[in-house]
Amino acid sequence: MTPEATTLWILTLVFDTFGQLALKAAAVTDGDTDGLDRWQTMAKQKWIWLGVAAYVVEFFVWLAFLSMVPLAQGVLVGSVNILTVQLGGRIFFKELLTPKRILASAMVAGGVALVGWAG
Repeated sequence: MTPEATTLWILTLVFDTFGQLALKAAAVTDGDTDGLDRWQTMAKQKWIWLGVAAYVVEFFVWLAFLSMVPLAQGVLVGSVNILTVQLGGRIFFKELLTPKRILASAMVAGGVALVGWAG
């Protein structure tokens, strides 16, 4: 990948990971409501809107990235977000990383490295 494509790829990782974490933060806020009341409560939170904004920005960055790389390579390299979101969940939400998840993450990283290496 060119330096420009690599930069765009990193930006998609940042915006996608932030979007996922922001939506998670909105979804786990304290509240005894459910149904429509829960949705209304979430809609008032900054995290849900920051998450949506991150996805909008990521959409355009992703389009620019895909214009520079073959689709098969772009989609597979883009799957690295599985790793960054999982790590973010561990750091910010204290989510459990089991040995199976760590092994699966290593397999994803290895597969992405092979795709990138294959050109």
